[in-house]
Amino acid sequence: MKVSNEYRSAMRIRVDYTNMTDKYLGNKGISPQTISAHRSLAKAAHTFVNDNRGKDELFMGWTELPYNQTEVVADILETAKKIRRKFEYFVVLGIGGSALGPIMAFNALCHLHYNDLKRGKRKGPKFYVEDNVDPVRMKELLDVIDVKKTCFNVISKSGATSETMAQYLVISDLLKKAGEDVKEHVVFTTDASRGNLVKISEELGGVKSFVLGDGVGGRFSELSPVGLLPAAVLGIDIKLLLKGAAYMDKLCATPDLKKNPALICATLQYIAMKDGKNIGVLMPYSDNLRYVSDWYAQLWAESLGKNVTLSGGRCNIGQTPVKALGVTDQHSQVQLYTEGPYDKVVTFLSVDSYKEKSPIPHGCENIPDVSFLGGHTMEELIRAENKATAYALTKAGRLNYTISLPAVNEFTLGELLYLFELQTAYAGAMLNINTFNQPGVEAGKKATFALLGKPGYESQRAELDNAAPDENYIV
Repeated sequence: MKVSNEYRSAMRIRVDYTNMTDKYLGNKGISPQTISAHRSLAKAAHTFVNDNRGKDELFMGWTELPYNQTEVVADILETAKKIRRKFEYFVVLGIGGSALGPIMAFNALCHLHYNDLKRGKRKGPKFYVEDNVDPVRMKELLDVIDVKKTCFNVISKSGATSETMAQYLVISDLLKKAGEDVKEHVVFTTDASRGNLVKISEELGGVKSFVLGDGVGGRFSELSPVGLLPAAVLGIDIKLLLKGAAYMDKLCATPDLKKNPALICATLQYIAMKDGKNIGVLMPYSDNLRYVSDWYAQLWAESLGKNVTLSGGRCNIGQTPVKALGVTDQHSQVQLYTEGPYDKVVTFLSVDSYKEKSPIPHGCENIPDVSFLGGHTMEELIRAENKATAYALTKAGRLNYTISLPAVNEFTLGELLYLFELQTAYAGAMLNINTFNQPGVEAGKKATFALLGKPGYESQRAELDNAAPDENYIV
């Protein structure tokens, strides 16, 4: 599909950071002089990201995903077509980025009640993502699917992710007991040649598999087969998704803060963090975009939450991401944001044109508090509430800015994801940290291995046993 320049221009995402500046916030805002003082740091961050594009050893292979997957995309589309024909259910077994990305794209680009639609109104099988090992969750998934009619996409680069592999053991056992050939019901997304899923594939006689490249970490993997296969099974246009990402990459090719949307976002967040704004709220005004906040929370927290700089100094840095949903959380969280501590930056995700307008009928004419709504649309109402919340925060001297999508579709979602990924990479470079590792996560994984008796973790098990709760501190 060829995307015209007119379409790109019409679908271009915009960043409005007026409400971050002292023009409206006074001394609570960021001055043009402060932004200017950070231009050289921002340019250095931009140079670092550009100079290291595609380097697998630095986990920056994600930068090339919009361009280097022509054959992979063709294979994914063919596989997705076969899955749609053969199966009634499609289940992702994964955790972290292997789950949050597929959930986010599904919610953004499919009907909000997709699984409740009759098959003729759906583009694919019913879709579920099992991103936890709560035993109740697994049991109740099995209450609504038939494993004989289900394709399971097992996503783990190493094949050693305890949660995902526990799920796989449950499912493979059920398939065998049902007399099914496990190989015919699973698709693996994993390493090209190493890891346990590669071994399992060989044992099963060759499972259909897709590769998660060496330079693509889980939280940067949505534009790889991790996210593209589930999206394609659902009938989402993955080529358009990648074209949107490529367009955002083009927009961010310049180090000019006035022209690079990801770089200005990163710079503003960096300035805010240095000023003690250690909480970042992402607040979409769209139910379709609500799980973008979940996906972004992992991206931002796991990338920036570090305790050592690249030069070896101690830092304990990072900004805590908070998920909110407009209009819902105007009635639960916004009171804190307008009158609580000055420790937050609120990022709004706004939509210019919703796919539905939903006119509000006239009625209750004798009740002015209600009748004024008649003649408007639900779209007008949610957009007005979005603008009003930004105004209220600004009037209260609270930092906020707005990322606007002309519409919610594959192209604009691709733009948005790539903007956030570049923003994260730029911010990490400014903070002088390793944006792409996750040692804190690994520590928890190893402790879990020890508690469950994995060989080689005996000393950690002993340490954990010695850290038993003290009865004096239990009420």
